[in-house]
Amino acid sequence: MNSRELRERFLSFFEKNGHKRVSSSSLLPSDPSVLFTTAGMQQFKPYYLGEKSPFGKNTASCQKCLRISDIDEVGDERHLTFFEMLGNFSFGGYQKEQAIKLAKDFFDSIDIKIDYVTVFSGDKEILRDEESAKIWQELGFSEKKGTLSFCGREDNFWGPTGEEGPCGPTTEIYSQGIEVWNIVFNQYYCHKDKSLTALPLFGVDTGMGLERLAKVSQNVHTVFETDLFGLIMKEIKGEGLKTRRIIADHTKSAVFLASEGILPSNLERGYILRRLIRRAIRCGKLLNLSHDFLIPLAKKVIEVYKDIYPEVSSKENEIMGIIKGEEEKFEKTLEQGLKEFNKLSGISGKDAFDLYQTYGFPLEMTEELAKEKGLNLDIDKKDFEEEFQKHQELSRTASAGMFKGGLVDSGEQAVKYHTANHLLLAALRQVLGDHVLQKGSNITAERLRFDFSHPDKMTEKEIKEVEDMVNQKIKEDLPVACEEMAFDKAKEAGAMGVFESKYGEKVKVYAIGDFSKEICGGPHVNRISELGHFKIIKEESSSSGIRRIRAILE
Repeated sequence: MNSRELRERFLSFFEKNGHKRVSSSSLLPSDPSVLFTTAGMQQFKPYYLGEKSPFGKNTASCQKCLRISDIDEVGDERHLTFFEMLGNFSFGGYQKEQAIKLAKDFFDSIDIKIDYVTVFSGDKEILRDEESAKIWQELGFSEKKGTLSFCGREDNFWGPTGEEGPCGPTTEIYSQGIEVWNIVFNQYYCHKDKSLTALPLFGVDTGMGLERLAKVSQNVHTVFETDLFGLIMKEIKGEGLKTRRIIADHTKSAVFLASEGILPSNLERGYILRRLIRRAIRCGKLLNLSHDFLIPLAKKVIEVYKDIYPEVSSKENEIMGIIKGEEEKFEKTLEQGLKEFNKLSGISGKDAFDLYQTYGFPLEMTEELAKEKGLNLDIDKKDFEEEFQKHQELSRTASAGMFKGGLVDSGEQAVKYHTANHLLLAALRQVLGDHVLQKGSNITAERLRFDFSHPDKMTEKEIKEVEDMVNQKIKEDLPVACEEMAFDKAKEAGAMGVFESKYGEKVKVYAIGDFSKEICGGPHVNRISELGHFKIIKEESSSSGIRRIRAILE
């Protein structure tokens, strides 16, 4: 079966078995402890903790996911950064027996043989999962036949998504030598200190990679030979198979991240997008591909997914602008950076940071180059991150913490800039038009940086008009009001949202008088007069179709 058939067969199977089909949520989760959506259960996380589900007790979805943890394995037969996760979920609706039998019935329905299954062997803290083993045995699997085995916590216990959350023992299904489906029984809550307490509600959380299922169904050797990669791989010429696979995977991830409005930067999600694009460019150079090879490749990605995820098609121009802009930026610095790199006899943490700061070399790329050249690597990542802090930036792992609304810190002055951010968006829409949407922001205690959609450079008159409008509202000392409401109600009320698909059922709406109304997590000042005087210090291009404003409060 092709991937389209597999998606539909999975979702329709579970619909027929009492599950509500739910659309994929955004790649940008509402959970502030994680950068991206890495599993299908993330949009359902509150329902495992007792919050009432608007979808009923049982759901099924095909979720777009992004994981960077496996980036070094990308290029083998099964590892990817972007992938789709098929899953069925239950929040107190059914337990182990039905979950396992549904999985077996689904495989039977698409004529795929299960080679063997694993269950949790237990440890000092949690008992061996005899119940799951017994269910599988009733279905014909056994240790004697080699089709059932017990594994420890490392293999058959799923930890929380994020810093804390639901977790529990798992049973895993293998076919054609690879793990295809992981069925998690959310029986516990894992706290930040890693202690476990029992959940009042029994939860089922399953995840099956569509790419892996397609590999098994289409009887090919790797996920890169499935129809999900065929068109893309054909576009990449060259002899290095692993290198071609890395380019295909990273381009796909870049397209989906750009479709969410993320812009390449040196911080958090933007850093990941920059790292993926630049790593793909580096691989392209190893294959002697043309300097702008990513654009036709990105178009192939859109061709594959345009009917499944319409956002990649509707935002094609923005996606191409973001990728082309980063290609051009990296090309300008790459040659000079390589010259500097080749002067080095060894690479220290400070050398790595200097290459990053001056030439935009991600740390991982410097490590790869050093290995290729056989140079001595003496990179202490702590030293590298300390250099980051000296330049008032976050480390690539966001170890300094994440705050909503683009804040780099949550101090009093940064909160003022966050509120000014809302005023700026409202003023830009009034002066330039309703096509203006927020495309990213970065806020510190010293300034705000705001990216927005607009095709042309702003005139001096337009800049002054926006600046004057913001300052007029500050003089009017408008109140800031916050109201929690259903997401649909917020949209009906005209509230602006940055990435609408990532919001939950309930959202906070911040209104500044009648001037601004936005869906936002906060924090904000109570009165606008606290802001002082707003001044735009620079207006410039960020990427194709995206402008950037830098502003300060005096």
